[in-house]
Amino acid sequence: MTDQYFDQPGLSTRFRVEGTGPTLALIHGVGSSLESWDDVVSSLGSGYRIVRHDLRGLGKSTKIKGRYELTEFVDDFIALLDHLEIDACHVVGHSLGGLVAQGIAIFHPQRVNKLVLSATVAGRNQEEKDRVMTRLRTVGNGIAGDHFRKSIDRWFTAEFQKKYPERIAALERQNLTNDPDCYAAAYRVLAQSDLVNELHRIQATTLITTGEFDIGSNPRMAALMHERIAGSRFVILPGLRHSLLVEAPEVVADLIRDFLTADKSQ
Repeated sequence: MTDQYFDQPGLSTRFRVEGTGPTLALIHGVGSSLESWDDVVSSLGSGYRIVRHDLRGLGKSTKIKGRYELTEFVDDFIALLDHLEIDACHVVGHSLGGLVAQGIAIFHPQRVNKLVLSATVAGRNQEEKDRVMTRLRTVGNGIAGDHFRKSIDRWFTAEFQKKYPERIAALERQNLTNDPDCYAAAYRVLAQSDLVNELHRIQATTLITTGEFDIGSNPRMAALMHERIAGSRFVILPGLRHSLLVEAPEVVADLIRDFLTADKSQ
């Protein structure tokens, strides 16, 4: 695997392309990077041309200062597809990446074959809005690692934390590499963007999944997305919380593979 960079004015996007077959794009969450998909990619095995990139301000893409908008993340992805001469592909997004994936499917429907929305958000109620704004203030306080430490119990089950403390420690070290301003700018997009009233425009065959005990991207929101996206499929993963890519990569890979290979005539 070799990192490549796609340069545009003011933005250099790190990306990787690996494998052969139908193109499958994986979009990571806030405060993370393309490496967050490593275990899922390993579990998927061969059969796909997998494209991953670091969102602006995150990973090794340019640390652009200032306010970010959801449309910028969407436009960055479309520009990368154009650069790679990809007309359309399957799109999978996790958390913030799932919000970006919604935007791609809504505003660029011709670029999406099948769509997977993993542990993402739409239609927050007032209590959920208040909670995420509290988390946004934590991210914005500039205290390194504060948000990660306060989120561990939301993201990981107690069993995983007890069994894999070194994995939690490694993820915390990765989280500490984020630029605080860029992390906060990306988190604001997750906290304040909502495409619930546009979901009916999604034409792609869609799978929606989240953990049974995911508080921030909860089953109620997943069910609402399922209701709004015609013909979508809906899977709640029992016993899991938010960090599906870390705690259950084999389960996620199996879901993606089964979904993409079903109904090949569509």
